[in-house]
Amino acid sequence: MKRSGLIIVLTAGLALGASRSLAEETVRITPLGSHDGEFCSRDRALVLEDPNGTRILYDAGRTVAGPDDSRLGDIDVILVSHMHGDHVGDQRIRETNAGTCASPDTSVGTLPQSNTVDIAVKKQARIVTGSEMPAFFAAKLKAAGANPGNSVLVRFGGEREEGGVKIATVPAVHSNGVSPSFLTGPLAEHLKAAGVGASVGPPTGYILTFSNGLVIYLSGDTGITAEQQLVVNEHYGAELVVMNIGDTFTTGPKEAAYVINDLVQPKAVIASHANEPATTGGKVQEGTRTALFRDSVNVPVHVPLSGRTMAFNGAANCVSGCD
Repeated sequence: MKRSGLIIVLTAGLALGASRSLAEETVRITPLGSHDGEFCSRDRALVLEDPNGTRILYDAGRTVAGPDDSRLGDIDVILVSHMHGDHVGDQRIRETNAGTCASPDTSVGTLPQSNTVDIAVKKQARIVTGSEMPAFFAAKLKAAGANPGNSVLVRFGGEREEGGVKIATVPAVHSNGVSPSFLTGPLAEHLKAAGVGASVGPPTGYILTFSNGLVIYLSGDTGITAEQQLVVNEHYGAELVVMNIGDTFTTGPKEAAYVINDLVQPKAVIASHANEPATTGGKVQEGTRTALFRDSVNVPVHVPLSGRTMAFNGAANCVSGCD
């Protein structure tokens, strides 16, 4: 073989080896719910870990037991889809397995700062949000004696890289008012008396591109949107989706199945925000929204059992931790 041909073969071999190595690296996703090994009514929170070690907390909500929750570990980035209490955390659990899966004990108050801000301060994490949310979180961080510069913005159409993970926001159709309970002073009293919240712009979904090439769409609370096809599918090419299915307040199981089957068309989906005790003994209960969603979707549906880490390669295949 000529030397030039040998170089081409060796180069191609190295490239193939590198691509295989990259594909074998996994993104680890760990649900942090209220009850170990179950998917329960208030469960929202996920920790997503890049192969390079960057750790992202998504919608801490009420089922993370504050910044000292032993399940958290290091957190580099926190994402918040919108300002409703069950996502930003107006209260929280004291410990796991308190109360029931249907009605977990979330009696620890976190107002006016929020569970999200408490975690960000202790972990020295950056809060990455869209809309007008960054200014709100910057003020909260400053009030807590932390660096307000750790609240950063990424608007629709833009992208920010944090720890080797690319983060973009995409539209969600929902509401995004800040409850007066998160505020202090006369403004809080006036808003409370009027029965309204302070607007911080539209809610968001997120597109995360990890270092192994995996692209994940985090839907947040949303209805069906045209952007799920035009932006999430056709532009970003999301291959794994975390889809909220709780109905009434967000897409229901049938609507969410349409989003998956016809609009985003990913390779796999993780059910989220079901607003029900979806499992018993880690098995999905028949007759639940989660079961209906699972049975209506054309791709593998993974159920986020609290504390059980799922690992996904760059092609969105679950290689461990999934049923």
